[in-house]
Amino acid sequence: MIELKDVYKALGRRPVLRGLSFRVEPGETFILVGPSGTGKSVTLSHIIGLMKPDSGTITVDGMDVPSLSRKELEKLRLKLGMLFQGGALLNWLNIYDNVALPLRERTLLTEEQISGKVMEMLDFLELGNAALKMPAEVSGGMTKRAGLARAIVCSPKIMLYDEPTSGLDPVMSRKIDRLIDTLKKKYRMTSVVVTHDLVSALHIGDRIAMIADGRIIANDRPEAFLKNQHPLVREFIHAQFNTGKKVPS
Repeated sequence: MIELKDVYKALGRRPVLRGLSFRVEPGETFILVGPSGTGKSVTLSHIIGLMKPDSGTITVDGMDVPSLSRKELEKLRLKLGMLFQGGALLNWLNIYDNVALPLRERTLLTEEQISGKVMEMLDFLELGNAALKMPAEVSGGMTKRAGLARAIVCSPKIMLYDEPTSGLDPVMSRKIDRLIDTLKKKYRMTSVVVTHDLVSALHIGDRIAMIADGRIIANDRPEAFLKNQHPLVREFIHAQFNTGKKVPS
């Protein structure tokens, strides 16, 4: 479904990705963790075609992303949904119109059909009562959920999540986790999730991969990831469990 092979990318003179390789199977929730500045968000941008690698290959749903024409890339993006870190809502549109936007731009549905789909998604994400509110009038958690509703309203095959629980309290973070897991089971979505939140990664991930120095240094199922003895993996895990609790080894 998604495969990156020996992907290199420099931003200016700074190398970010240095031979990044991994594969995401259909229906899998694949987690990318690692320190800030190691290329996690840059990786998502490559998958969705917002960036092109300096070298290497990126294949999504059988298509070689860097070689696609603009028209072909637009067609591929119809299969993709992306939740940006801040929700990326348009501040001049209410929640309803934010979620309706991709349906209006990408489909020939009537307004009545659009309304049915939008309200179904808002109700699913517990946002039905906030449909007419502006983004500035809702909480961070509601903004994230509205961004998620907009990302999935066109039923994408693949979802990309950039820090879906950042800035949220633990209760809302776990609610977002449950939503991601529910979407996987309900729609059989393939997902790539970038996160610093190891608790979230362990809850929703089929596999957890860690990027360091622009490469994958670990790629394991959650239980194996916790036992990985690479020093940087151990440091990352200990930093997440710095409350005195015993860390699995």
